[in-house]
Amino acid sequence: MKKIKLLMVEDEANVLEINREYFEGKGYEAICGATLAEARFLLEEHAPDLILLDVMMPDGSGFDFCAELRQKTNAPIIFLTCRDENESVIKGLLQGGDDYVTKPYDLNVLSAHVAAQLRRNGVMSAGKIELPPLTVDFLAGEATLDGNRIPLTLKELQLLGCFALFAGQRLSFNEIYRRAWGELSSGASGTVKAHVSNLRRKMKFDEGGWFELSSPCKNEYIFSKVRY
Repeated sequence: MKKIKLLMVEDEANVLEINREYFEGKGYEAICGATLAEARFLLEEHAPDLILLDVMMPDGSGFDFCAELRQKTNAPIIFLTCRDENESVIKGLLQGGDDYVTKPYDLNVLSAHVAAQLRRNGVMSAGKIELPPLTVDFLAGEATLDGNRIPLTLKELQLLGCFALFAGQRLSFNEIYRRAWGELSSGASGTVKAHVSNLRRKMKFDEGGWFELSSPCKNEYIFSKVRY
């Protein structure tokens, strides 16, 4: 299945990596550029469905770059701006931008802006992970098992998506937290355990369902399909 392509243009390496892991964990294909020059090449190479564009780049302004992008693509453009740049946002929107998010931002908020722009532009065919009989659909905000919709909170949906994307692989609590919560934490175990417990209960993994979560050691989880 074709994945939605996000072009992320950001010069801070740690921010770019966290954003990449977060959106890949939600089923997107993340294409990353650290300069505007690199973004030009990636645009031609990958034809992204949406562009996340940092305004303050080392080789120019994202606002000015937006006008150039608009001559090459109709993909939605979301500016990532600092608070003191907000007065310039109008300029960026007039040059073809579609939305903006102010730094520092919550990745869940950024994800909601991304999903909203994709819906407005009719991009609904991806943004989901299919691991039959499980489907995790981030754009629709729901998960189904054997065709039955499972009522999950947003965080439970993100956690399930993280496990489904890395099915069969061992994930530490810290890595799970980074991918599902979009940030680093030194005390992730309690939070992850509580959410996994709720997820197991709602998905009925403890009752011989199609999938099982196991804890092979005290600081890891593995998500594996156990029967068909």
